[in-house]
Amino acid sequence: MDLMRYAADLAETTGDGKSAPPVEKWNPSYCGEIDLTIRKDGVWVHEGTPIGRARLVRLLSTVIRKDPDGFYFVTPVEKLKFVVEDAPFLAVLMRVEGSGTAQKLVFTTNVGEEIIAGNDHTIEMRHVDANAPARPYIHVRRGLEALIGRAVFYDLVALGETRSINGQEQFGVYSDGVFFPLADE
Repeated sequence: MDLMRYAADLAETTGDGKSAPPVEKWNPSYCGEIDLTIRKDGVWVHEGTPIGRARLVRLLSTVIRKDPDGFYFVTPVEKLKFVVEDAPFLAVLMRVEGSGTAQKLVFTTNVGEEIIAGNDHTIEMRHVDANAPARPYIHVRRGLEALIGRAVFYDLVALGETRSINGQEQFGVYSDGVFFPLADE
């Protein structure tokens, strides 16, 4: 599946500017598990078949909540657990607005959501597997993250620069006035 085309299709179908519902405020009864997995590559699979309807994926993406014991779809009346292999979203596009320390890095997820990296949407390098290099993530909303796709990460690294931060040389990028280290520590 071409994730960049998929994200563009989602952006076209969801350009309403509405924010996600307040799932963190809802406390419905647990209703069980649903046979749905968000794979590492960002593809949503229900009962073994990838979901091809962008609008359905976008709708479901707005009612995801991460609790200490896993991921759930939450409505005011029900709560269904499902599987996320890595992160519920994948950052598949990035554009740069402005330059220097004031530049803004705008990421588009595989569900068409746009995020500007900054204080509220931090970029973090994290080890998921002790035997593998750190992977880049960006905070999307309410504890939910997007794995920054490999091609997008290469674009991010191309923008990187070395800066002295608290007396230490660090390689990273600025977005919305915040410096994000990109080094594999």
